[in-house]
Amino acid sequence: MTDQPINPPATGYDLIHGYLRTIDASPGVYRMLDADSRVLYVGKARNLRARVSNYARPGNHSPRITRMISETASMMFLTTRTETEALLLEQNLIKQLKPRYNVLLRDDKSFPNILVTKDHAYPQIKKHRGAKKQKGNYYGPFAGAGAVNRTLNQLQRVFLLRNCSDSDFETRTRPCLQYQIKRCSGPCCGLISTDDYAASVRDAEQFLQGRTKGIQQTLAAQMQAASDAMEFERAAALRDRIKALTQVQSAQGINPQSTAEADVIALHTDGGQACVQVFFIRANQNWGNHDYYPRVSGDEDPSEVMEAFVGQFYATREPPRMLILSHGLDNDDLMVQALSEKAGRKVDITVPQRGEKAELVQNALRNARESLARKMSETATQGRLLKGLAAAFDLPRVPQRIEVYDNSHIQGAHAVGAMVVAGPDGFDKNQYRKFNIRGDDLTPGDDFGMMKEVLTRRFQRLLKEDPERTQGTWPDLLLIDGGAGQVSAVRQIMDDLGVSDIPMVGVAKGEDRDAGKEEFHRTGKPVMALRHNDPVLYFIQRMRDEVHRFAIGTHRAKRSKAIGATPLDDVPGVGAARKRALLAHFGSAKAVARANLADLRAVEGVSGNMAQTIYDYFHENG
Repeated sequence: MTDQPINPPATGYDLIHGYLRTIDASPGVYRMLDADSRVLYVGKARNLRARVSNYARPGNHSPRITRMISETASMMFLTTRTETEALLLEQNLIKQLKPRYNVLLRDDKSFPNILVTKDHAYPQIKKHRGAKKQKGNYYGPFAGAGAVNRTLNQLQRVFLLRNCSDSDFETRTRPCLQYQIKRCSGPCCGLISTDDYAASVRDAEQFLQGRTKGIQQTLAAQMQAASDAMEFERAAALRDRIKALTQVQSAQGINPQSTAEADVIALHTDGGQACVQVFFIRANQNWGNHDYYPRVSGDEDPSEVMEAFVGQFYATREPPRMLILSHGLDNDDLMVQALSEKAGRKVDITVPQRGEKAELVQNALRNARESLARKMSETATQGRLLKGLAAAFDLPRVPQRIEVYDNSHIQGAHAVGAMVVAGPDGFDKNQYRKFNIRGDDLTPGDDFGMMKEVLTRRFQRLLKEDPERTQGTWPDLLLIDGGAGQVSAVRQIMDDLGVSDIPMVGVAKGEDRDAGKEEFHRTGKPVMALRHNDPVLYFIQRMRDEVHRFAIGTHRAKRSKAIGATPLDDVPGVGAARKRALLAHFGSAKAVARANLADLRAVEGVSGNMAQTIYDYFHENG
């Protein structure tokens, strides 16, 4: 790749025309920047000169592109070896820079899988999210945790596989509740043989691969044999397993017969907004769906929105063997090549007109249409609440970003701060932040000191990363859990940081600490309250409850981690596997610390050098 920095003379069409003398017909990526060097748009081109010449000619542009051209003060170009490389680079830059005039996928969540482990004599079946580092077979993706949990719950009823951790498995002396309620076959206590358990694992994996007919026939034959032998309790158990298997299949809804592995992607637009529905088809089964609301201006072609979505969606995900789309792409050949290179196998893209695949698209389109209607209704309601909030507190403008803060601790221990964000689309969970309170000089339980640390860290970072307040990361309103004293302390913090122009409101419990009697404190203004049935009051209560929930959850997670911590966590080279081996061998971290070199070397997986490292750590630092 080569980067070509250029110093342009003007703005708009004249400026863009000036670049035509300096670029050739190479494939590549271009960036359009405004007068403050902020990226307005990122695009790709098979032929950079031909694409840029289109922008240099007035007329035949949508209002969005016309506005973008008028704001363009400079351009940057990156030439690439191939068109596919340009496509991949474009999507990476869009995700990184988030240009204002690009279609932008705002939700970048990962999807969970089901993992059947392979590093144990009795494999575990569990939900897995993140990098696939653990040894085992992965099945997915599923649309969300709910879809995984429902499937796991039914699979445990059918195949009786364990979901406990290896450490729990090793320490059990009698069957747990899962065995009592017929969700596990009790391998921890030797209640099933290794071979029989392995057969159940094979059946479960066959189900996850879509081969269910043979499993049902086998279970039915076993049930009949048990009944013939008058083993009625066993026959009833097998009957329940067949019933659970049927429930799994019916809960999955549409299960296509001719489509083994695909993502069905449908786009619906209305009123300048867009919804994209993605259905995950794996092993001829529907493993759930998820809706997305990409940022659009409203005048893009459906093919442009779909191409941008597909490129950004699979930038961090492995594509399936087939994408079934409701709308074609402008550059479907490039997208096929790019996704195939990423997956290391052929990836097909199709826009079906008839047959089963077309029915899948129609179903996804119906869901997209209904989801967008709900979203637009919720957005309208949210807009009215934000306007009501601005009127209630005399704000200079309707807030687009509200930040709500709270602390959580137990007598100062495991203290955390929490920030949640709300705006026109409701709660923006991607923007939530947690703060581990680090102040060593804080008095335990000093809420003022904790809030000072949280806000100081938050706004020092904003001042560093976005001093001009152009990226939409600065709040229009701060909600603080507390009364006049808390608001006064926060105002002093903001004045010290030089950001005293941001409105803030303190939310105090009020008389008898009852919900509905909240009092609101603002700097230099009298205490006020809202009507008991005011929708704005309910809105504030929801935001306060959400930050409480997030703060308490973060605090509990930190406390649980601290409870499970041992001195072994700080020993260089001792990871989770060695930690388990040492604790299993010696019984406690204290016993490990007292062990001699010979005993440490006797632990499986601990070499002579590692034994020396562990010994030195406890005898030099202990």
